[in-house]
Amino acid sequence: MDMTTQDDSQPIQDATIVEETPAEMLVNLESTIKEHIASVDKSKTELKKLKEMLADTYKNDPTYVEHDKLVKEATKVRSKTKSELLSDYLREYMRLSGANEIEGDDGEVRDIVYVAKLVKRHSKFGNNS
Repeated sequence: MDMTTQDDSQPIQDATIVEETPAEMLVNLESTIKEHIASVDKSKTELKKLKEMLADTYKNDPTYVEHDKLVKEATKVRSKTKSELLSDYLREYMRLSGANEIEGDDGEVRDIVYVAKLVKRHSKFGNNS
């Protein structure tokens, strides 16, 4: 390689372009891919450990445990309400249209199906009848 100097008297090497053979490119590419896979796997393992540590912290905090319980109960109530609203809409649609199916905007035809279930009836005075 030729050494030249710039105006500030710093030596510079002339760049020599070295081309890789297809086999070398393949080996280098494979190596890079394997390094990335190993890095992703290591990151996943570290993330799992950190999530477990965070979960343990939450489990050991009584305030968090109580709030989490309340959130789960509220989520159940919300889900039930959503389901009931949709059920009411479907029941009314069926009553007005006389049809037990509806076609969505996506062209998919869906059947309206009701599932019956048996529940105990409670009287106003707390006695089962």
